[in-house]
Amino acid sequence: MPGSTVRKRNTSRMLGAVALAAGASLVLAACGSTKDTGASGAAGGDGTGKVGVVLPLLTSPFWQSYNDYVPKMAKSEGVDAMKTVNSNSDPSQQITDINNQLNQGVEGLVVAPLDSAAIEAGLVQAERKGVPVVAVDVAPDKGKVAMVVRANNVAYGEKACRYLGEHITSGKVVQVMGDLASVNGRDRSAAFRACVQKNFPKLKVLEIPAKWESDTAASKLDTLLNANPDIKGIYLQAGGVYLAPTLQTLKSKGMLKKAGKSGHIAIVSNDGIPQEFDAIRKGEIDATVSQPADAYAKYGMYYIKAAMQGKRFKPGPTDHDSTIVKLPSGILEDQLPAPLVTKENVDDPELWGNTVE
Repeated sequence: MPGSTVRKRNTSRMLGAVALAAGASLVLAACGSTKDTGASGAAGGDGTGKVGVVLPLLTSPFWQSYNDYVPKMAKSEGVDAMKTVNSNSDPSQQITDINNQLNQGVEGLVVAPLDSAAIEAGLVQAERKGVPVVAVDVAPDKGKVAMVVRANNVAYGEKACRYLGEHITSGKVVQVMGDLASVNGRDRSAAFRACVQKNFPKLKVLEIPAKWESDTAASKLDTLLNANPDIKGIYLQAGGVYLAPTLQTLKSKGMLKKAGKSGHIAIVSNDGIPQEFDAIRKGEIDATVSQPADAYAKYGMYYIKAAMQGKRFKPGPTDHDSTIVKLPSGILEDQLPAPLVTKENVDDPELWGNTVE
């Protein structure tokens, strides 16, 4: 998609949920800093209690890695996280999962929404029970969350656009899009499209709406390549879902040429999973945007503990190289850094994709 990887990612801002109580609350963090300078509001507690963690799916290597990071980061942040729950790419199931967690008496929820609109039903139930929610990777369109932990998905699309535009002088490029019901899919798609139109007018953008589904991506890419065998570039909005079917489709058509070889199709992906790094090293793809699965888990745990303590944050730079912004909905979002990875820096040991065992 997720990454990003299979059905939704979005943005959310605003920390509230546990701070239902009142005016005598807190003004935390100078300019969004995450240092422990906040006070507890009337609804604040000591941050203890069970925390439920709801995943969107586990069929993507990105979400598998996030799932592995959750217990480690929960321990490091002092959060009592329950065993993760997998919603299996089903937005309706995700609402059921949230309600089940609430019925088990959790004091906080960390949720990676599948659908930016549908998740509101679960958020309403959490708010009724006074349980704060932190959204990871995708922001809800409506509903109350304490913080959205997410990278700048507009920047994802722009980075992919600029890489392809700087390496292809003219011709057709295709973006394999995510689910447009997700703010992640919308942000990446619109940003890529607008960037190409503004900066690289000699490129023609073709689009495949693939809904974070690998089978859909493979089928539609096959059809598109039959009609457009002169494609010069591809942007994959979720490497965890689209990388394998894309490479398989190109290989089956004899179109998978290594970087530097005649006929090579430039490919930029999203996620930063080990499989993408290996593909870069082999010259099968050219770049990916590393979506920070480790930081998603770490700061998901950090912010839910803060919310359970009644802490609030302000927009501005943080102490971990990110920026908290206020979304149009009023929700706060901590936009974590997501670097572009190419053959020049693919072996950087600081990249989370190089630390996965």
